Amino acid sequence: MPDGDLTIFLGGDVMTGRGVDQILPRPGSPELRERAVGDAREYVALAESAGGPIPRPADPAWPWGDLRSVLDEARPDVRLVNLETAVTRRGSHASGKAIHYRMHPDNVACLTTARLDVCALANNHVLDFGVDGLAETHQTLVAAGIRAVGAGRDHDEAWAPARLDVAAGRRLLVWSVAAESSGVPPGWAATGTAPGVALLPEVSAAGAGALLDTIGRQARPGDLIVVSVHWGSNWGYDVDPEQVAFAHRLIDGGVHVVHGHSSHHPRPVEIYRGRLVLYGCGDLIDDYEGIEGYESYRPELRLAYLATLDADGGALRRLRMVPMRMRRMRLEHAAPPDVGWLADVVGEVSRPFGTRIVTDGSDLRAEPEMP
Repeated sequence: MPDGDLTIFLGGDVMTGRGVDQILPRPGSPELRERAVGDAREYVALAESAGGPIPRPADPAWPWGDLRSVLDEARPDVRLVNLETAVTRRGSHASGKAIHYRMHPDNVACLTTARLDVCALANNHVLDFGVDGLAETHQTLVAAGIRAVGAGRDHDEAWAPARLDVAAGRRLLVWSVAAESSGVPPGWAATGTAPGVALLPEVSAAGAGALLDTIGRQARPGDLIVVSVHWGSNWGYDVDPEQVAFAHRLIDGGVHVVHGHSSHHPRPVEIYRGRLVLYGCGDLIDDYEGIEGYESYRPELRLAYLATLDADGGALRRLRMVPMRMRRMRLEHAAPPDVGWLADVVGEVSRPFGTRIVTDGSDLRAEPEMP
């Protein structure tokens, strides 16, 4: 890699609770409060009916599967995902929610085995087990050497960035924020005296301006800035105009990467003014195999995003997207027909944003459309 380049692994939603937790060495209670499913082991059975037997207990690295070797070969400078799971034994099920995710803290090796640097926590599941669950999640991640960002003991901690020393003597600052459109209850917003998440007051150019004020008070000249944002609905390829305005305002204001997530499948990619906007990375790890109803989206297919930036100015040099398939709760390389399907779909939805998706039959790459 040329001197002065910086590569960031950007992963979508990592949900290591529920069925995934049950296959790991130290599963927590399988009790669920869902309308149709009362035991998390039922999700393991669904996955096995769809893909085949799953070892129990599985090695903590099992869910990452082939992606671990991809990352080890690519050697990204920073590894960032949205962790959409409480990591706790504490707390009680948050009222008013249909689905709760938690992983036993003794299974934190499932995260450290992927050598994650930062977990974004501003999302609609981090407080599934209340403020006690959030506190243990934060403590567990920090003790494991993973920076937790986007949720905390109060407003200041929730809105503080993760800071990492990276290439060419630069710092990378990561903010994690969430919008109500992703299902975050308004009462989860961190305040001056209450724990919670960094909840955006609105997703708009004006809302982005307020976030930029926060960034401006903490960033230094030369810092590289990533905003990881949990927003929007679970399904569908349309991007709300407000999200586009928000992302563009952030880039106009000096942010280098907008890392969007919440959708269960990939959404459009945009290269705006030479900088990267991912409107929805899709799920990365979950227990959704065998669940019917959204087959047209091919939710078993995943993308791992490797963005290489010019460390001096933050411009996107290249974006490599590695197609994966979740089978038996394990990521494996996608087959060539699936790679082609992803290239076609992501290319079609990204074209209105001026982005062309190309493939060599193995990976996908994003390029600006020629004028």
